[in-house]
Amino acid sequence: MSNLPYRRRFLKLAAAGAALGAQPYILRGAYAQATDPIMLGALSPLSGSGAQYGPPMQQAIAAVVDEVNAASGVLGRQIKLVREDCQTNPEAAVRAARKLIDVDKVVAIIGVWSSPVTQAVAPLCWESKTVIACASGADNLTHLPHQGYLFRTQPTTTLQGRKFGEFALSQGARKVVYLTPQTPFVQSMTENMAKAMAAAGGTVTTVVYEDKKASYRTEVDKALASKPDMLVLGGYVADTSVLVKDLYRAGYQGKMLSYAYTVNKQLIESVPKDTVEGIFTIAPSPAADGTAYARLKKIVNSDSPDPYTAQSYDHANLVIMAMAQAKAASGAAIKDAIRKLAADGGQRVDNAAAGIKILAGGGSVDYVGASGPCRFTDIGDVAEASFRYEQVKDGKPVLLKIA
Repeated sequence: MSNLPYRRRFLKLAAAGAALGAQPYILRGAYAQATDPIMLGALSPLSGSGAQYGPPMQQAIAAVVDEVNAASGVLGRQIKLVREDCQTNPEAAVRAARKLIDVDKVVAIIGVWSSPVTQAVAPLCWESKTVIACASGADNLTHLPHQGYLFRTQPTTTLQGRKFGEFALSQGARKVVYLTPQTPFVQSMTENMAKAMAAAGGTVTTVVYEDKKASYRTEVDKALASKPDMLVLGGYVADTSVLVKDLYRAGYQGKMLSYAYTVNKQLIESVPKDTVEGIFTIAPSPAADGTAYARLKKIVNSDSPDPYTAQSYDHANLVIMAMAQAKAASGAAIKDAIRKLAADGGQRVDNAAAGIKILAGGGSVDYVGASGPCRFTDIGDVAEASFRYEQVKDGKPVLLKIA
């Protein structure tokens, strides 16, 4: 007699048993996923030309994460922050971003500073459905095909260029030379400064230089040949520290304007006092009178946290609250929820821990951050911004106005 029916029955029972036996493993896997920490990446400049800004940026992010974790986390899970150094270098940043995405499995990368780094890393983010939040101003960034995974708290170069041009005019300048290394925002800065000045008959010309030279005397001579009444310095700390000394040696005594991240404490203290005296700077201004900025000052133990630290604080709060808003911890969920955190009629909040409670109760929030209102356009640009104008006097930056 054949034993085939018995074999068939045995195989069916074995298969059923295997399925039942697998259920605890499936359930345990789902449970582990639901209770494992949510991975969040911070990719900031801890070395290179932006090294002054990265540590407080990551300090602010870590403080937000700690505060949320102490208040029971988000979606019943803790958040684990993974910090990486972009080295203010696109190639190094790509390696770090790949590690954050492929190994650490982060849902978002925040605290990204320079435009070249953002431009290099952004494709990795949108391809992996990972949100990237940056403090980078180059216009082209939000015109990349990022599918909504990129947003920035830094005003665009279009707006910054206009502010630079308007300020140059206010100082009586009509002939400006823009001295700069090649960056993603050179063309936009030049065009928008020129547009702002054209109405008053002003002009802008550009002298582009290599950013790692020991001397810029040739470029200085070229810039000064047209007898400008203002120079705009568009580099970073390392190259600008060389440039201002070459300008001083060339006898230039006219007006100079730069970014505040360029003519900062590090640069001022590293060069002879006379080489930077009188330089004007412009930077996006934090919301200095707001409650979020007051909280930030305590977090980083500083009377005046810089704009990039303020923006990083906002990145962390926004990304974490977006998960609470969406009731999901994924890049796709975050990018779809970000714009809902500045809801008209929502309860005003200045931190994620408070926002999570309101959202959990079915309410809506209007987050006003340390960098100001956090409302974003359809392509990810911040919709509103104020600027801080300073001048180096007696070796220190002195506030002129916020507007």
